[in-house]
Amino acid sequence: MITLESVKKVFRTKDGEVNAVDTVDLHVQQGEIFGIIGYSGAGKSTLIRMLNMLERPTSGNVTVAGKSLSHLSAGELRKARQEISMIFQHFNLLWSRTVKENIAFPLEIAGKSKAEIDSRVNELIKLVGLEGRGGSYPSQLSGGQKQRVGIARALANNPKVLLCDEATSALDPKTTESILDLLVEINQKLGLTIVLITHEMHVIRKICHRVAVMENGKVVEQGEVLSVFRNPSQNITKDFVKQVTEPEETVDTIKHLVEEFPESKIIRLTFVGGSAEQPVITQLIRKFDLSVNILQGKVSQTQNGPYGSLFIQLDGEQESVDQAVAFLHEHQVEVEVIDNA
Repeated sequence: MITLESVKKVFRTKDGEVNAVDTVDLHVQQGEIFGIIGYSGAGKSTLIRMLNMLERPTSGNVTVAGKSLSHLSAGELRKARQEISMIFQHFNLLWSRTVKENIAFPLEIAGKSKAEIDSRVNELIKLVGLEGRGGSYPSQLSGGQKQRVGIARALANNPKVLLCDEATSALDPKTTESILDLLVEINQKLGLTIVLITHEMHVIRKICHRVAVMENGKVVEQGEVLSVFRNPSQNITKDFVKQVTEPEETVDTIKHLVEEFPESKIIRLTFVGGSAEQPVITQLIRKFDLSVNILQGKVSQTQNGPYGSLFIQLDGEQESVDQAVAFLHEHQVEVEVIDNA
């Protein structure tokens, strides 16, 4: 559905050239939710804007739905953009128009009849869960409702691709979850290809099938979300994964326990796929002469299956600890000893 080949974007400033996007190759499959994650300045916003030619690449080729966007005329590009919609962090709604009028706007531009517009707008209001708010103005809506209007407007012309530019960054956690659930529902119902950029790994974990990690304008790592969670190869990816697997309070707890109980073993267990649903800790306690203290744990669902991370404290003879670690390996549980004191 989307292919980027050696795409570069160079901005020329008074201080010299800035390689915002540096020789990126990507392929997004039809019907998938593809995430691009990176810190501020990584180049992800520039990259996503090149998918609809809001930013033209300095070199390289962008192909969407079989069309090489870089080689289209102005008229052809306008037509191609009807198949590529976008939602934004700050909604970009027309404040003088009601919810219905905002959603209708792209249909009016496309020259649809009033009957067609009314029918489509009512259909979209129901799809995004805004029944009863069609006559409201943006100033009368919550942040989540505004984003739902933005999503409905983006879907008005039945696009093939939906681009999400930090679409949940301005929302509170509960509202973020509801918007992410809506995007998954739209992806499944409509078969829509979704590309989103974010700096929040829990967004990637919750809804994306695959992810690309950007740093200094380059894609440094990419793959299925579950695989990236299981075995991140780059330091920046490891930092992002820790956002959802090692909350700050866990790090503080482990540091405290290592200092207070220097003879204990602090172990991180990683469960992926089916192993996340096995009662291995129960078996561990029953099978070995060890004292097991669970410090912190979490099992999260990704689009590719469950992923779990658990920190435990083990006390016992070294032979028993070694046997327990071997037992865990046999059950497809990855084991990392945090402290070998």
